[in-house]
Amino acid sequence: MVLLVDKMNELQYPLQNVLEARARLGEGPIWDSSQNLLYWVDVYNHRVHQFHPATGKNSFFDVGDVVGAIATAGADRLIMALRDHLVFLNTHTGVVTPILEIEGNLPNNRFNDGKCDSQGRFWFGSMSSLEKPHASLYRYDNDGSLHVMETGLTVSNGLGWSPDEKTFYLTDSPHHKIYAYDFNSVTGNISNRRICVDLTNESFYPDGLTIDSEGHIWSAMWDGWCVIRFNTKGEEMLRLNLPVQLPTSCTFGGKDLQTLYITTASVGLSQAEIEKSFSSGDLFALQTDVTGLPTYGFQEL
Repeated sequence: MVLLVDKMNELQYPLQNVLEARARLGEGPIWDSSQNLLYWVDVYNHRVHQFHPATGKNSFFDVGDVVGAIATAGADRLIMALRDHLVFLNTHTGVVTPILEIEGNLPNNRFNDGKCDSQGRFWFGSMSSLEKPHASLYRYDNDGSLHVMETGLTVSNGLGWSPDEKTFYLTDSPHHKIYAYDFNSVTGNISNRRICVDLTNESFYPDGLTIDSEGHIWSAMWDGWCVIRFNTKGEEMLRLNLPVQLPTSCTFGGKDLQTLYITTASVGLSQAEIEKSFSSGDLFALQTDVTGLPTYGFQEL
């Protein structure tokens, strides 16, 4: 156990390595309150994991393709954004059922992070190269319709909503920015994009994020060895230093939604870097005094 110290508020948080997964690219953690378990993915190993905190048991499904984002979709089912299409995964049988192919004309793209809003709509984005920023953000609705919500992105990443559902957040990692938009929860429309968090002067990149019940943003910093909590003005409130170089995402879970789960990666690290960051790819958790927001699933009409 490592003790993380928030020097700003003189708080101490015990960090635990709860799963020595050694994932290549651990990502996309979501808490399933109905089963008290954490789903997370290993993108390049094509795996969707189920971690049970009560027992420490972890199992996975091999879905046969790059898996960028997941969300629950009813009992024993997940919706997933694979490399270039949406599918359902039956978590009882392991059967993958295709839904829709998207961006098949962009072979250098793949889908990345995603989440569901409170109305059960699935939001997910793609990633492209810096030279050709052809990534987009999509919204897949309950009636099966697909909507392009944002274009011209490089890596559509960490996303979430404020507790009052009036603000939507979206990360573009290579640009070192987390954007805020006005959000209409009824229509699902976003507008008035502005910069919320600007990290252009930093050497690390904002990756996946989660929002707590106070409306603050917790963002995992790729190549930054930390998770940072920001207020809605984009000001740093807390920095949790980690023993790994590549934190990728985080979410709140547990029965009280006060346990912060953090996924990490090992992909691309040299042997020397791995020796400094031996637990890269593992799953971490720490009990906080902060409460997260509920995790929503996809709801079909």
